[in-house]
Amino acid sequence: MIRPSPRHVLEMVRKERRQLLRDPRTRLIMFVAPIIQLLMFGYAVNTDIRDTATFVVDRDASAASRRLIEAFTTTGRFNIVGTSTRSADVTRVLDRGDAIVAVEIPRGFAADLAALRPARVQILVDGTQSNTATVALGYASRVVQAFARESARSDAVNSPGIDLRARAWFNPGLQSRIYNVPAVIGVVLLLMCLLLTALAIAREREIGTLEQLMVTPLTPTELMLGKTIPVAAVGMIDLLLVTAVAVLWFEVPLRGSPLWLVLAAFIYILAGLALGLLISTVSRTQQEAFMTMFLFLLPAIILSGFLYPVDTMPAFFRWLSMLNPVRHFLFIVRAIFLKGEGLLGLWEQYAILLAMAIAALAFAVSRFRQSVA
Repeated sequence: MIRPSPRHVLEMVRKERRQLLRDPRTRLIMFVAPIIQLLMFGYAVNTDIRDTATFVVDRDASAASRRLIEAFTTTGRFNIVGTSTRSADVTRVLDRGDAIVAVEIPRGFAADLAALRPARVQILVDGTQSNTATVALGYASRVVQAFARESARSDAVNSPGIDLRARAWFNPGLQSRIYNVPAVIGVVLLLMCLLLTALAIAREREIGTLEQLMVTPLTPTELMLGKTIPVAAVGMIDLLLVTAVAVLWFEVPLRGSPLWLVLAAFIYILAGLALGLLISTVSRTQQEAFMTMFLFLLPAIILSGFLYPVDTMPAFFRWLSMLNPVRHFLFIVRAIFLKGEGLLGLWEQYAILLAMAIAALAFAVSRFRQSVA
């Protein structure tokens, strides 16, 4: 077996580095596009609600009902866009889309509170916006529960009641960006690895320079190393850039060691490069490579837990997601950022990701050698 020549690999790396950096558009794609994508995802993929349009039907018109309405507005999550004393107005407002949440306070609300009887409040949400409606319903329920506890303390001092104190660990404010932004790092890194590997090799094949390289003393292994090492370096630079933006701009806490994050990213980048090589072996043109890349990328993101929790998927897709390196990397990166986990607590995910990277690289190398032979 012929061992790769370090000199040949180094010359190939220099050639690829010059080719990647000489085009200003390529530099923008490599170093500016990941930051733009992180900013877009960080702000756009947001399940937090602010100033949600809310319609109130106050049929009680009491001091207690006004205090409840004030409890909604002071949270900053609900914006009262209209009030009424008729229940029929709720249907009209929700049908027209003028409000997402409707709160109805019935007659006798204050009297029930004063008599220590269960007081009823109805909350209606527009289910056509299911994600916003679910989050808004949760916040509205918490407002009503907090108001009920405060009323119980003030109106029945001698009643022990139930003092419920809820707290969310790792993300006390339940901010969606704290959960979503670390996951964007995995999506951005995979996208860059696929773009720079699959498209670059497909471009070489399309314009005929790949065949010219193969008639040189370079072996297929040296050619592959020369193509992938610069992309791996770009991936690590992108990791530093997007992590800095996540920590400094979005103020996502990095509670774990950056070294474990770098190690996980390096293994993950190897897997991404292998996937890019596989795509390049089945694509004759850049257009084919681009289409094949997105044919893989979208299912990988869906089955990763980035947009939808894996636990809520059917059993078949949960098992299928175990073959997805994006899922394992997102698990690692979220645990490092939010929980401060290290290698001891995540060694199984590291091992699975490493096994995937090795298997994918071995298969990619074999396919690449066949395609250039």
